[in-house]
Amino acid sequence: MSGAIIMLSKIYSVAFCGVDAVLIEIEVDSRNGLAGQTIVGLPDTAVKESKERVFSALKNSDYSIPYNKYITINLAPANIKKIGALYDLPIAIGILQNSNQVKLVLDSEILVVGELSLSGQLKPINGALLVSILAKEQGLRYVMVPEANAKEAAFIEGVTVIAVKTLRDAVDVLTGNKVINGVVNNGNSVKKNTIIEDFKEVKSQTFAKRAIEIAAAGGHNILMIGPPGCGKSMLAKRIPGILPMLNEQEMIDVIKIYSVVGKLTGRLLQNRERPFRSPHHTISYAGMVGGTSNARPGEVSLAHRGVLFLDEFLEFDRSVLEALRQPMEDDEIHISRALNSYTYPASVMVVASANPCPCGYLSHQSIPCRCNPVSRRNYVQKLSGPIIDRFDLLVELSPLNKDEILSLPDGETSKQIQKRVVRAREVQSSRFFNDNILNSKMNPTELDKYCPLDANTKNFLANAVQKLNLSARRVHKIIKVARTIADIEGLKTIQVENILEALQYKLDIHYE
Repeated sequence: MSGAIIMLSKIYSVAFCGVDAVLIEIEVDSRNGLAGQTIVGLPDTAVKESKERVFSALKNSDYSIPYNKYITINLAPANIKKIGALYDLPIAIGILQNSNQVKLVLDSEILVVGELSLSGQLKPINGALLVSILAKEQGLRYVMVPEANAKEAAFIEGVTVIAVKTLRDAVDVLTGNKVINGVVNNGNSVKKNTIIEDFKEVKSQTFAKRAIEIAAAGGHNILMIGPPGCGKSMLAKRIPGILPMLNEQEMIDVIKIYSVVGKLTGRLLQNRERPFRSPHHTISYAGMVGGTSNARPGEVSLAHRGVLFLDEFLEFDRSVLEALRQPMEDDEIHISRALNSYTYPASVMVVASANPCPCGYLSHQSIPCRCNPVSRRNYVQKLSGPIIDRFDLLVELSPLNKDEILSLPDGETSKQIQKRVVRAREVQSSRFFNDNILNSKMNPTELDKYCPLDANTKNFLANAVQKLNLSARRVHKIIKVARTIADIEGLKTIQVENILEALQYKLDIHYE
């Protein structure tokens, strides 16, 4: 067989599997003969098209094109699908190395990603944060990313980020012709979250405010039902202001998700505020739980460690509502595709609001309801029993009267409520020896261990179970809510008054 084999070149890059990164070896081989190029290793369309971008970028950066070679580019391991244009830069460097145009000095200790324009300029990519996390895990010293991604990639301590603008800049650094001016994070300079929307602005609705404080303290899901204009959305939007700030690990968990979907902003990097997502009720199944052709995270994962607010809850498609059952129970969502399965984090506090009927005025004191019994029944039947059971607190709101509307705000500020919420969460952290386990997530064993009831409290609850015909799941939720109330009040054990208050947040939802 004629023709000599040119030395195989290899450079490291990454592939994204859900919200995690996997090490990829990009190998470039060439042989004399019929000119051509092929990319193997399960590339998607964007990766296959990189051949055109890479060769134009090489030519326009004044490098020679090996037109008389057949070039094979292998993305290993071959069983992981490679998605996106982030392989342009490492492929171009691999071709230059394979054709003996450059000799690399950093190829064994660096991860390289970047999309090339036809002129050789580098465009930003999604997932730069995950690149740095993987480099740290693999013990690699450097990551090379487009300049626009430098700040994001540098968020991870212990990794030197090399930001480049062009293909030629990248080659100069990798060959040692240019001094490395890396960006190193010597400690994340994050700011405290600033409360913009304050609970003090919400007039009246004392009962609902108390329920929201309990929900925030214990990580409980809450459903608010009331007529239009009673303050459901106003209350929900102020919940992030009473939640504790994200700790460092929680912050990394959150920004990983935003990084991989390309929604990471400077504000997210600079503030420890928890996510607040409020998708419209027309959202699709895939948009809510994740999916699409590239299995991207959905809204429930974008709200990880924060609040997922579902306004007009009963207007959502039934399949979307049912899809929430898994993340509300397990704090994660599973997505299966032909070649891979993905598990996305989804530890969220679900806050939902709904009107009591299609027109919204069933429970209004002065505006009559215009709905007929059939439309009311059909409206409420969207809310299945299993979904109702996944809400720990169910609250009915009434519209404000004229005096309340015209009065001056006189309630507590978000800062005052936040102090009690933080104190209650600190109690739970000490109880479970884990910052990420809250009362709402207790399993039956933990419930028996941490929520003992004295004889008087147990008898009171037993009578309530019999009179209200409560299910076992609902009883467990009442005890969990009562445990949170006791934590807010600074009580070691659950008292009868805690159970009594928890029972108030049970709402029967059926209309004739």
